[in-house]
Amino acid sequence: MHVLSAVLLLAACKLVSAAPTPLFGIDLGEININTDGKTTDADTVPFSQDEITNTLVRPALFARVVYCSSPSVVNMTCGEQCDALPNVKILVAGGDDKRVPNFFVAHDVDTETIVVAHQGTEPANLLSDLNDLNFFQVDANTTVLPKANKDVKMHDGFADTQERTADLVLSTVQSALKSTGAKKVLVTGHSLGAAIASIDGMMLRMKLDPSIAVTTTVFGLPRVGNQAWADLVDSTLGSSFTHVTNQHDPVTQVPPQFADFQHPSNEIHITAVDPSGIIATAQRCPGQENQNCAPGNNLLDFNIDNHRGPYFQNISMANRFCPV
Repeated sequence: MHVLSAVLLLAACKLVSAAPTPLFGIDLGEININTDGKTTDADTVPFSQDEITNTLVRPALFARVVYCSSPSVVNMTCGEQCDALPNVKILVAGGDDKRVPNFFVAHDVDTETIVVAHQGTEPANLLSDLNDLNFFQVDANTTVLPKANKDVKMHDGFADTQERTADLVLSTVQSALKSTGAKKVLVTGHSLGAAIASIDGMMLRMKLDPSIAVTTTVFGLPRVGNQAWADLVDSTLGSSFTHVTNQHDPVTQVPPQFADFQHPSNEIHITAVDPSGIIATAQRCPGQENQNCAPGNNLLDFNIDNHRGPYFQNISMANRFCPV
């Protein structure tokens, strides 16, 4: 099944939303494509402005800047996106904005953290073909993820894209930790970059010394793998993994659960952003696929602009928001 099928379902629901009566006796407002997987309806917990500022803003700034061209990021000459991150030294950067999305590894001097960031893609492109591939599942690559067993299945496009930069990311992080003395690693990304970053976060946690703190914070994450993948993320990363969903972003709901894909725990769901794009109202969502958060969204209300942002502090993520 192609992700395009999910998009057509979303579009069809949108087109009939004005119908005065249910279509063929079905109330499309009650349809939820997230069926057949593990879900929860646990009560959410408010996520404060201080928590947003202290835990989400800096990862979001890195997830935004990686959309800029690699030369401009290396020289930190990408305008306000780079200006928002002073005292950051880029250690390696690459990608062609196509087969290999842009990425970098950097030393964040102010926080004494090694940062790995991966570029996403335009939501229309991601939704239509998910990196130009069907959402077919493959076994986890145990060279990349040595603790993954045979039950762990992953989207082939996401796994393949991550593998193209895995060796360089790992070796650069290892070298940077040694040369800087840093004891923390942050992995981040948005959209397709969030999927790659999630796999990177797992790889780094499995391969780095346990004394190194690895935090993975991603935005607009599509589902990366099956139930066994989601459970492995939970057991390996625990609360050091966070995936942020923005209101009615449809990208976070593909591939669908009925195709045997599952989100890990630790969703932070933004329920509203004020007109300035600065203040967001958010909630912590216990468990996997919490129906009080993004997985419970009504299909009629999907908004692709929510995928780009703003998320908070007027941070939006896409090529169009990068001046270079």
